[in-house]
Amino acid sequence: MEIAIREGTPDDIPVILGMLDSSVEWLAAQGRTGQWGSKPLSENPKTVESVTRYMEEGVTYIAEADGVPAATLTLTDAPGAYLAHLPSPGEPERYIHWLASDRRFKGRGVGGALLAHAAEETRAAGVALLRVDCYAGDDGGLVAYYEANGFTPTQAFTVNDTWPGRLLERRV
Repeated sequence: MEIAIREGTPDDIPVILGMLDSSVEWLAAQGRTGQWGSKPLSENPKTVESVTRYMEEGVTYIAEADGVPAATLTLTDAPGAYLAHLPSPGEPERYIHWLASDRRFKGRGVGGALLAHAAEETRAAGVALLRVDCYAGDDGGLVAYYEANGFTPTQAFTVNDTWPGRLLERRV
């Protein structure tokens, strides 16, 4: 399988939302609804607005597996407003939003390829800090995934007193 990474465009928004829906369906089938719930994210206007806004603020990348869109992430210069209560890193950063994959490609390395690409793009921009936040509930598997891809957990946080999160960073 050949993985190629390209920049996303607004025309990719339905594809990105499909990847998010695929992830929700996969999580819900395992009884893991704490991260994104059980309903398709494409039906949530706030999610659609968030995906669109981050795409406008940064650069979205699509990993294609043998020409088929398989995973996505968006890279911006800062985290979202929901993390405004956390201390600033005190240096320029790149921030990952909406990493998701079409679950048909689970275990094929498309997410890792995107994370490596984000690190390369960050380094090429002359920035040394790449950060991401994620859901830290259930078995902590998502935090472990980022750790396996070179990130170090830095700070725990909670959104709306119910959603446990973890901030992670990677020096590039």
